[in-house]
Amino acid sequence: MKLIIATAFGLESVVAKELERLGYEKTAADNGRIALEGTYEDICRLNLNISAGERVMICANTFKATSFDELFEGTKSTPWEKYIPADATITVDAKSVNSALFSLSDCQRIVKKALVERLKYGHSVRAIPETGALYPVTVSIRNDIAELLIDTSGDGLHKRGWRSKAGEAPLKETLANAMAALSFWRPDRPLIDPMCGSGTILIEAALREMHVAPGHKRHFICENWRQTTENMWNKVRLEADEYSRADEIRPMLDICGYDIDRRVLDTARKNAIEAGIADTIHFQQRDFAELSSKKQYGCIITNPPYGERIGDKAAINKIYAAFRRAMKELPSWSFYVLTADENFENEIGRKADKKRKLYNGRIKVDYYQFYGPRPPKKKTAE
Repeated sequence: MKLIIATAFGLESVVAKELERLGYEKTAADNGRIALEGTYEDICRLNLNISAGERVMICANTFKATSFDELFEGTKSTPWEKYIPADATITVDAKSVNSALFSLSDCQRIVKKALVERLKYGHSVRAIPETGALYPVTVSIRNDIAELLIDTSGDGLHKRGWRSKAGEAPLKETLANAMAALSFWRPDRPLIDPMCGSGTILIEAALREMHVAPGHKRHFICENWRQTTENMWNKVRLEADEYSRADEIRPMLDICGYDIDRRVLDTARKNAIEAGIADTIHFQQRDFAELSSKKQYGCIITNPPYGERIGDKAAINKIYAAFRRAMKELPSWSFYVLTADENFENEIGRKADKKRKLYNGRIKVDYYQFYGPRPPKKKTAE
């Protein structure tokens, strides 16, 4: 089957590297997505292991549709019986961008009608009772090209199952994981988030380095499908357990999360407990302005409050001053900052070594990367 992994814009390369690690070398990246060939076992493996992708979908068909007749016929000609059983419960969502067909409700209605007609023909039945497992279908029309997709994930893959509560402007777990992946932080270097909020960045960074499967604490909609067998799930979960190096890496980690708000720190601690790494991250109530460390070659990875998230210009200026002071007093450290403030470099008086445009949900953000010096190579015993 043709599979599509949806990603946030800007994270395609991160997901591509994850796929390569999982053994998928023949992939095709496009804006916000990566396509590959796979089986139902691959669907299980991808849902369980992808850290920075948003969901895994089956691409059932792609065709041109500039009229509702073309949409109906293209949908009806799709071999839905290959993917969807006769008793399936079917929902249809619709998206349209720069296309002649822009009425989403009409697109949903037409696709559902054509899909049901095809299923009745393909399964040689008179009716589709919709009493079985859920198969969510999406018709996505862009530039008059319709794509019919079946969602296998259910909830977005950013929902790991460990987050008990999020803040007012939550950072997606998938994006937090990618922030760690795009940094130079490794387990033998200290890591601090001085404005950690509910702890998302630090928890995702730790789990990533421990090779803990991001989906190990949650369920996926395709687990209810007859095509994904218990043996498949047992196999991919055993693979994930064997790949994990939590026992090896956990003792090495030096991770600290600071925040001025005691309530969000309580949430961060609860999240760390739910994620199974309560003993791995040290949370402390501390103002960013008080940040200091005698350690060398550490990494700061953070998503500071900005704009409407904070609303107080004086508070924003205090954060910028704290960045200027920290960068001066921690010259060997690297700083990685995700913010929607396009004037961030001017505010702190330093140009980033690299800047990457990303999206947190629908919010455009920039990931500023300020590199410290490389740590000296450890001498090997002769």
